[in-house]
Amino acid sequence: MKLNYGKNFWLLSLSMFFFMAGFNLIMPELNQFITNLGGEEQKGLVITLFTISAGLSRPFSGKLADTIGRKKVIYAGVICSIIVSMLYPLSSTVLFFLLLRFLHGFSAGFAPTGATALLTDITPIDRRGSAMGIWGTFISLGIGAGQSMGSWICSNFGFNVMFMTAALCSILSILFFIEVQESLKQKKGFQLNQLKINWTDVFEPSVRPAAVVMFLTATCSGIIFVITPDISAFLGIENKGFFFGVYVISTMLIRLLTSSMSDRIGRRKMLFAGCILLIASMMLIAIANSVNTYILAAIVFGFATGVSSPTLFAWTADLSPEHRRGVGAGTMFIALELGIMTGSLSTLLTYHNSKATVYLAFATGAIFALFAGIYLLWHLKTQKSQF
Repeated sequence: MKLNYGKNFWLLSLSMFFFMAGFNLIMPELNQFITNLGGEEQKGLVITLFTISAGLSRPFSGKLADTIGRKKVIYAGVICSIIVSMLYPLSSTVLFFLLLRFLHGFSAGFAPTGATALLTDITPIDRRGSAMGIWGTFISLGIGAGQSMGSWICSNFGFNVMFMTAALCSILSILFFIEVQESLKQKKGFQLNQLKINWTDVFEPSVRPAAVVMFLTATCSGIIFVITPDISAFLGIENKGFFFGVYVISTMLIRLLTSSMSDRIGRRKMLFAGCILLIASMMLIAIANSVNTYILAAIVFGFATGVSSPTLFAWTADLSPEHRRGVGAGTMFIALELGIMTGSLSTLLTYHNSKATVYLAFATGAIFALFAGIYLLWHLKTQKSQF
């Protein structure tokens, strides 16, 4: 596997590692934080509000990435993350905390969209699957490192230090990103009319197949984000980010072993295998009554995302017209946010802060993953595609 993707690729990967670590570091403890504020019944909104604002910002970030440049869009997202992370310690009411969660979503709506468009520009099409696999490994490392360290920092130093550490991670993200070269060849200066959005700025029709699969599979992540910190507590695991610590090891391993496979066998076949693994992981979490089963579930979920996530990024890049890569990336991320939001909202109906209701919540996730697999089989049989 060739690794000579250039300086821009590695700096961008390191930057996104710290960005993802920053906003994931606080995730495992947010349920406890909102509970301390008296908002235990609003746990599902912690993820939902974040994903709503991220989704709302995607059309703007996609359009701006294709006009004013990829780098400016990434800067906007990372700076937003720094500011909001530093404001969390000032939360004294549920309403203010949820407002900050909503604002924090804009950072996720901007930085990854610009980064995906930039990465697509600088990676050759015949090695795109492999490149996305490596890039995705850095992102998974950021998610896993953040989620596994957050609880430890919080339990030893408190919530305020945890939030400040998240801000520091975002600052490190900017420091690595400064040296990345802009990849958009024909940039325009920023004008207010660029913020006027129409449907063509929201949705790129060519990436619809990847967006459908992204939405259906991302619902599982929404459920996992909301409930796994509680499952860790039910099983007597002190570190609420335990699931993601195990997950990141397995997803790193599978990404490194299979990163170029979708370049050889095709994106859709690779994604179908990922859906099978995702269904298995959801059902394993649903029945997990021991730490060992929970670990196995995290490993299988890591395999599922390690197979699917870089393949979805590569498929989106394949399908996007060159002049609309920002909008294409934005469409894919809107599908991601809608999926996470749907999954997190479903927990308001299926999960009631008790171990007995975990099964129904994750069985619901397995059904969404099953629909994704059925859609891919239909697409393979009826739609001709070179990817």
